Amino acid sequence: MQHTCYSGSLYAVTTPRDFFEVARLLSFTKASQTLFITQSAISKHVKALEEYYKVGLFERHGNTISLAPAGKLLYQKLLVAKELQHELYEEFKSFSTDFLPQVRMILGSSTTISLYILPPVLSSYLAQNPNVQITLKNRNSENILKALIDHEIDLGIIEGINKVSNVTYTPFISDEVIPVCSSKNQLRHQKLKLQDLYNIPLALREYGSGTLAVLEEALLQKGIRLNDIPVKIRLGGTEALKNFVRADDSCLSFLPRPAVLKELESGELLELQVAALEVKRQFYFIQRKGTENDQLFGNFIQFTKRQYSNKE
Repeated sequence: MQHTCYSGSLYAVTTPRDFFEVARLLSFTKASQTLFITQSAISKHVKALEEYYKVGLFERHGNTISLAPAGKLLYQKLLVAKELQHELYEEFKSFSTDFLPQVRMILGSSTTISLYILPPVLSSYLAQNPNVQITLKNRNSENILKALIDHEIDLGIIEGINKVSNVTYTPFISDEVIPVCSSKNQLRHQKLKLQDLYNIPLALREYGSGTLAVLEEALLQKGIRLNDIPVKIRLGGTEALKNFVRADDSCLSFLPRPAVLKELESGELLELQVAALEVKRQFYFIQRKGTENDQLFGNFIQFTKRQYSNKE
């Protein structure tokens, strides 16, 4: 949202973009980093808003802040205004193909999608849509879902393990999570049975990871609880886990196939077989309910699905 002034009217105050970011992040420091302006400038703008509305918008608690009742009201109205702005831009395009306003879209996706699927798709999309500015946040699936619900992102892509009622899920792609080990691991020539997992140290992703959740579900269907298997280490992020397994000569890990293609080709990692165990997962685009008809998001979803389909 850009700063706009309507002098001489009820709206003789700048559009509160700075307030919006502080309210979204609940941090003046983080808002200043996001907007690339000083924290003192943001504080000045927020103070001007509070003077204009004659009410406090934030409650200060030492080093933290929360939204005051008036702040909550303003933030909710600005969220509605943001959605309406998207709708207005899309509808105006039907009147003029020359109308290409700069729009911002904040995406969030789980690690596999962010690192191995989206980059070439985003490059093609931005080449065809130069008026769109994209920010991509890379987190585990649980945190991406939270970020969507908290309005930190506009659109997400995650594994659809535990679905929630106020989010819409649109199928995207599927992949598999495979057991791998280092080329110097003594397991490299073995064909494993499910029961062998009770005696092999595992290197796994952190709690909240979609990769971990889909593995846990697959094992549970075979009567094996993940808590009963020895875990040597948990690491945050696919790259960290992959690098650890490459260097370790005792651990078995489960990693998405797209994440280890190069290492499998080079021989640094080896794919193992665990009898009767197949770990597959489905990725979904996720949106807050009520934003399904937003053309910007809809066009991006269709473009991404089409690009990836062509790639395959």
